[in-house]
Amino acid sequence: MATWDSRHRPDPDRGASSADPIATFRNLCRSSPWKWQSLRFEYWDEPFTEAPSPTAPLVRAWLRRPGALRLESPDGLVLHSTTGINDSRDGLYVSSTRKSWLLPPQLVTPVYDGSGLVKRRPEAAYGEPGFGNGRFSAALDPVELAGNSPVPLEFPGSNALLVEEHRAVDHEGRPALEAVVIPTPAYHPADPAAPLCLAGRNRIRVDVGTGVCVASQSLEPATSEYGQWLRILAVDEYMLDDLFLAESMNLTDVRRHISWDIPA
Repeated sequence: MATWDSRHRPDPDRGASSADPIATFRNLCRSSPWKWQSLRFEYWDEPFTEAPSPTAPLVRAWLRRPGALRLESPDGLVLHSTTGINDSRDGLYVSSTRKSWLLPPQLVTPVYDGSGLVKRRPEAAYGEPGFGNGRFSAALDPVELAGNSPVPLEFPGSNALLVEEHRAVDHEGRPALEAVVIPTPAYHPADPAAPLCLAGRNRIRVDVGTGVCVASQSLEPATSEYGQWLRILAVDEYMLDDLFLAESMNLTDVRRHISWDIPA
């Protein structure tokens, strides 16, 4: 996995990160594919100012890249589970399209900045599993907020977002970067029907450790109910295939103690 050495983990408060905080925010939005392999989290498809309402509907999620996803209701009801993670890829490769031969992003090396964030993303087979609408997938890899690489100095207006304000914040006990942004004509969301940002001012919050968009909300009065909230519970946990299959393969989770009942 093409990752930056842990000793060079970005610190928004000092070093190279503080030289250009807006560039740091954009580079963080490009970095998700190289920051984690599995994620356990809770997701609300609505915005909140400080914390989710106890009565707000949510889903609990287990995600293992490249395409394994399990979603449950708060009561433990399985809402969605990946069913083809071990299927043959022959049909895809026989199609002989260039895209079918692209490598997963974890197997290619991006261009990093001085603080270990991704400045330029290489061509790769990007894409996160989705559920409900495209905003779910976009939050997991919010590259639409920054684009694959910095824009030329001669064309600063071609940035996807105009960043008005920025600051370091705490989000559900984890460090995050928050910015107030305005989409420009160059903003092209992965799903035009469910973008992370609407027209006008928006508040965006990106987790420093994972590059995931953990909160977004429109700040315009007419659309203030548009946005999402994500609470990260664990990063890079060991996840069995059994977790993502519709029918159990009866695999043993070796982390759990196995009791042996000896008959008298």
